[in-house]
Amino acid sequence: MAHHKDAIKKTKQDEKRNLRNRMVKTNYRNRIRELREAIEAGKTEDAQKALGFAISAIDRAAAKGVLHGNTASRYKSRLTKAVQGMPGSTQAA
Repeated sequence: MAHHKDAIKKTKQDEKRNLRNRMVKTNYRNRIRELREAIEAGKTEDAQKALGFAISAIDRAAAKGVLHGNTASRYKSRLTKAVQGMPGSTQAA
């Protein structure tokens, strides 16, 4: 346990930031999971809707610094490619 005032304050700040970051991380992970479930189920329309939500959540996480920009781009690219590869997909391959 910290004894100095500044160390105590820093610990409180770290806990707050950790909670905030965890919420953002949980959000984008849930969106990705929902998208992957739609892809596995073969639901093309649901997958395309979920892709929009997933990309939005990933961009938000990258903007807040929870995800590195390149990591966000990689996620978006792979997820988009997976949706485009689905039968009956209206997006250009």
